Amino acid sequence: MTITDIVPKRKKLSAIYIDGEYAVKIDTETIIASNFSVGSEITDEQLKELIDSSEEKRAKEKALWLLSSRDHSKRELETKIRRTATADSAKKAVERMEELGLVNDEKFARRYAEELINVKHLSVRGAKYKLTEKGIDKDLADEILEELDPDPREHIEILIERKYRKNLSDEKGRRKAVAALQRMGYSWGDIKAVMSNYFEDEYI
Repeated sequence: MTITDIVPKRKKLSAIYIDGEYAVKIDTETIIASNFSVGSEITDEQLKELIDSSEEKRAKEKALWLLSSRDHSKRELETKIRRTATADSAKKAVERMEELGLVNDEKFARRYAEELINVKHLSVRGAKYKLTEKGIDKDLADEILEELDPDPREHIEILIERKYRKNLSDEKGRRKAVAALQRMGYSWGDIKAVMSNYFEDEYI
C-alpha cells in the first residue's frame, strides 16, 4: 500500500490517503514522528501501529487537559477520555498519569470527601455514595469518612439555617425540608431531633 496524500485537517489531525482513497485521520505530530510521508509504502500492521500511537497520544493530551482544571479519580478520568478515544488508549493514558503522580485516588478522595462533608454538608452515607460513584474503593471511603467524623445533627442544623428555616412555618415546607435532608442521606432520627429545636412542642 502506498500513501498517496496527507491532508492537514482541524484539531491537529491529518487525513491519510492510501492508493488514492481516504483511509484514516491521524494526529499530525504522530505522522511527522513516524517518518511516513507521501509516497511511502505502508503495511496494514504499520498503519495499525500508527493509528494506535495517534490514539494514545491524543488520549494523554486529553488527560492532561482535564487534569489542568481539577483533580480526577482514575475511573472518572478514564470515563471522560473514552468519550473521544478508544478504551485501550484511555486506560493507558490514565496509567501514565498515575505513574507521573498526576492521578492519585486517595488524594482525590480526601479532598472530595472534605468538600462533600464540610462544604456541601452531605451525610456520611451520601458522601460515601458520591465517592464510590467516582470509583473510590469502599474501604478507603469508609476510612476517610471515619477520620472526618462529622456530627450529622450539626450539619443538619447548618442546612436548615441556610436553606429551609424560612419554610418551617407550614407543614408543606417542613415536609419538603425533611425530604431534602433524607435525600442527602440523613436519618429520620437525626432530622427529627434537630427539627424539634425549632418548635415549642416535640416535632413529629
